Amino acid sequence: MKKAVIVFSGGIDSVCAVLFLRSRYELYGITFSYGQKASKEITAARSFAKKLGLKQHKIVDIGFMKELYGDSNVLTSTKRNIPSKFEYSIVVPIRNAVFLSVASAWAFTLNASLVAYGAHTGDKNYPDCRPVFAKKLETAFNQGEIDGINLGLRKSIKIWSPYREGLSKSDLLKDGVKVLGDSIFNTWSCYSNKKYHCGVCESCNNRKIAFQKAGIADKTKYLK
Repeated sequence: MKKAVIVFSGGIDSVCAVLFLRSRYELYGITFSYGQKASKEITAARSFAKKLGLKQHKIVDIGFMKELYGDSNVLTSTKRNIPSKFEYSIVVPIRNAVFLSVASAWAFTLNASLVAYGAHTGDKNYPDCRPVFAKKLETAFNQGEIDGINLGLRKSIKIWSPYREGLSKSDLLKDGVKVLGDSIFNTWSCYSNKKYHCGVCESCNNRKIAFQKAGIADKTKYLK
């Protein structure tokens, strides 16, 4: 079976992306600790990696990025509040480029042919989620290993996302709940790190809307 590396946050998007791909690929998950407030997503990722039977799951500490990011965004800053709807303050500068660079380096060493992340059509406000970004990054990474590829020592990679398939968050949910049942409510979407989802941040609101659009009763525990 072909191999794929997936950036795996423990949220709805990456968990359901695994379900979409796992019949065709042997999946290797990589989760990043980059100084985010929502460190509970790492706990969720560890749990779902076992549940979904990932071949390997690595948690990579790149916490130094928090210092580099400073107060540029609300997800790593200790001084800025998280908004309830999209503002550009939520965008962590080229976060997906950082994640995909490391994931692709692992993919080349594994001779994997696919690198995946959970961006979907609802992520249009995030430049590093858009298919045009993924395609350009894919070209650049393959060019960076072109000699190894031409020698047959490396496989060229495709950077895949649900967005490139035209899939929305609610599309992913509809398929995901068929396999996972109520355990899908244990995924972590919240930008904060409370005991339960805060229910008011932009990501929690997107989660609520996705369940509504999918016609699925949302059993997630929210504080509000």
